[in-house]
This record gives sequence, structure tokens and C-alpha cells, in this order.
Amino acid sequence: MIIGYLRVSTSKQHLANQQDEIRRFAESRNLNVDTWVTEVVSGRKQEKDRRLGSLLRRMKRGDTLIVTEISRLSRTLTDVMSIMGKCLRKGIILYTTKEKYSFDDSINSKVLCFAFGLVAEIERNLISMRTREALALRRANGMVLGRRHGSYTKLNVLIEHRQAIIEMLNADRTIGEICRQFDLSRDTFAKFRRMYPSVQEAVKCKAERQAERIGKKSAADIETTPRES
Repeated sequence: MIIGYLRVSTSKQHLANQQDEIRRFAESRNLNVDTWVTEVVSGRKQEKDRRLGSLLRRMKRGDTLIVTEISRLSRTLTDVMSIMGKCLRKGIILYTTKEKYSFDDSINSKVLCFAFGLVAEIERNLISMRTREALALRRANGMVLGRRHGSYTKLNVLIEHRQAIIEMLNADRTIGEICRQFDLSRDTFAKFRRMYPSVQEAVKCKAERQAERIGKKSAADIETTPRES
């Protein structure tokens, strides 16, 4: 069975050019494409999560897979190597029309796959090294690494609703009520309050209004209390 595999990243791209190129390549080798497999998906998505993965699982020894270029299989070299290795193990012949690669059971194909595998291993090591160096630099600059605590997300919620919270305080809503509404602790609210002078001012004004009301109530209670004769 001979299969032509076509892939584009977005629906705005066209598959016709790839199909025409594969058809011309097949005719030049007296081959006839039995099945066309097409999909619109990013090449960065792993092969096992694409139609290509199920296609390779169904293909058998002696089957042929034709693509226009190696990047149609994947955008990452490590994934390309995984796909090529799978083809070699299963005895699937792989052709690329642009680069003129032929991967079969010949010694030349095995040497080429070894070269690709060596490059992929170097790429993995370089990525790992760059990651370690970047993390070390961030630590040296005093940056805290790792996942932020849960209060960070809840603090962001308060920041996004800052104006609404100020209005709630101006309407004499208690801090406890605000914390319950946003499902967070008083400690998180205290961090948020220290970040914004406008929130501190709203809390201060609310406390002054409350103290004023308490003072007026106390004075009223004194005035209405009957004096002893």
C-alpha cells in the first residue's frame, strides 16, 4: 500500500500543492498512491496525537509513505527521529519529495537515520544545557523559581476587581464579607491592601465612619438613659 500524507498547520493553507507534488513524484517512480491522508494540525503536536500516529500503527512491512518534506512529519527533530525509527522497525519505506530522502532497509538509509539521531541527541543536550543555564541565571538574580503559592492567583483576583472592592468598602461592606465573596483569606486581603494606597484609604475611611457612628450611638444612649434622682 502506498500512502500520500498531507499536512498543513491552518485551514487557510492549501493541500493541493502537496498532493500534486507527491503525485508527480510517484509517477516518476512508476508508483500509484492508493490512499491520501490529510490533516490540519500544528507540526509541533506529537505524532501519537495526530492522524499520522494511527496511520503508522496500521501500516505494515513493505508499505510506502510519501511526504513532500520532512517537516510535514513534525516540526521537532526528536519527533521526526521517532517517526523515522518507527518506519525502519516496521519495514515501512519513507520518501520525501523535496529533500529527495529515501528511508528503507538499505545501509545508506540506516546511516542517514544515525546521522539524524546524532543531531537530535545533540539538540536535546543543548536544550537541556540552555535550560539549566537560564535557571541558574534567574537564581543568581534573586528570582524565586517554582510554582507560586495559591494565594498568588487569588491576589490577582483582588487586583482585577480593585475598583469594585473600593466601592464595596465605601458602601460599608465589611472585610469579612469581601473575603467570603471572593473566597479568600484575610491574610491575602491584607497583602492586597498594602499594595494599593487607594484601598488603604478606603479601609481607613470606612473605619472612621464606623467609629463616628459608634460615637453618635453612645452619645444618644447617654442622653436617653434616665438619671437617678
